[in-house]
Amino acid sequence: MTKNRTVKHKGLGSRLLKDKTLYLMLIPFIAFYVLFAYKPMYGLLMAFQDYSIFKGISGSEWIGLENFKTFLESEAFIRCLRNTLLINGYSLIFAFPVPIILALMLNELKNQTFKKTVQTMTYMPHFISTVVIVGIVTQFLAPSNGLVNILLDKFGFEKIYFLVEADYFRSIFISMNVWKEAGFNAIIYIAALAGINQDLYEAARMDGANRFKQMIHVTLPGILPTIMIMFILKLGQLLEVGAESIILLYQPATYETADVISTYVYRVGLQEGHHGLATAVGLFDSVIGLILVISANYLSKKYTQSSLW
Repeated sequence: MTKNRTVKHKGLGSRLLKDKTLYLMLIPFIAFYVLFAYKPMYGLLMAFQDYSIFKGISGSEWIGLENFKTFLESEAFIRCLRNTLLINGYSLIFAFPVPIILALMLNELKNQTFKKTVQTMTYMPHFISTVVIVGIVTQFLAPSNGLVNILLDKFGFEKIYFLVEADYFRSIFISMNVWKEAGFNAIIYIAALAGINQDLYEAARMDGANRFKQMIHVTLPGILPTIMIMFILKLGQLLEVGAESIILLYQPATYETADVISTYVYRVGLQEGHHGLATAVGLFDSVIGLILVISANYLSKKYTQSSLW
């Protein structure tokens, strides 16, 4: 038994020594996650405290689940939860398929120069700062000299101040994110398309399938595992909405449709100084997200044999 353990240890040591360069390259990434992902988890204790920045975590009073109770009983809970679910639900319905459709359309292009040009132009907005993107949207929708309102005026319609109308906020936010992220997200599906066996297309053509039928019966099944993985990850973020862009876009007049859990955490934690309550809301968000990921992964593995684990 001891001899076998010694052989195993020698084998492990030799493998570590052989691939030492690769393990050394892992050190910065491991350090990053330890310092910025795992170490901050200690701060979750604030969710169960009446936290004071002067007393710190060790000196603050423990109040159990009182912060969670305060959030669940507040008027903001229903509003934030509803808006978060609606915005992410609409994104799943309208925004999630866009990168898939874009990738399929690019895959059908034969002119490589035009294909690369379109692909470059569609994923460039991803690298533009959120502040700049929101600024562009704000200028387009400006009530007096915005392009959209100028066109409305030219066609005889009344100008609309879109950014103070609560009914327009979700459509504006989702459309902005589609424009910003669709091209970049399509890269994943384009990579998946490149991995499909070309012999399957040849067999489909020999059976008389046109290009549309090839897409339905060969292309889509070929990228289905990728679609399911991305869907699971998206579902896990059902209670997460980009707070930065919403904070830049919304105002008290649009809170009814724009206020989400992440903006509530920002307002309560940073502006009002209730750090314990903000931490509790964030922890609640994370736990629900974990449950959704596990559930979606289970269903995907059961019905499509594609899963994260």
